[in-house]
Amino acid sequence: MASGTETSDTESAGESSKQLGFFAQVIRFGLIGGFCGLIDLGIYSGLRALGMDIAPWEDVARAISFIVGTTTAYFLNKRFTFSATVTGEAKQPLGFALLYATTFLFAVGVNRLSLQLLPEMDWKSTVAWVISQGTATVINFVMLRTVVYRKPKATTAER
Repeated sequence: MASGTETSDTESAGESSKQLGFFAQVIRFGLIGGFCGLIDLGIYSGLRALGMDIAPWEDVARAISFIVGTTTAYFLNKRFTFSATVTGEAKQPLGFALLYATTFLFAVGVNRLSLQLLPEMDWKSTVAWVISQGTATVINFVMLRTVVYRKPKATTAER
């Protein structure tokens, strides 16, 4: 009997969070992104401080930090921003994998380009990281909301 109650409580919580509108999703995505961005930047900065601050190692450091930060963001956003459930279909995980592979290439590529184009300054690597992370964040939100976690269209019978 307790498990039935737990299930209905979980379903009720999931149903109410599925009602999040665009702006609520943006706010949650931003808060989670900020938290995960700190994780990402901390790892990137830490790896650079440990000697991964010259090519090609700075690209490896950026790749590692991106993977850890993005994986954390994926699980938090799936649960708290998009309230996604396992659909049993391969489309959602495949969509996620394709999106994050693309975003990964953008993040590392934009970071590399920024490091090459920015003038020498004390905060150069941090500024490059911010530019690359900002680019990746915009791509992620748009694609997660419109492709990976899009709400299925209501059928005529459901309307």
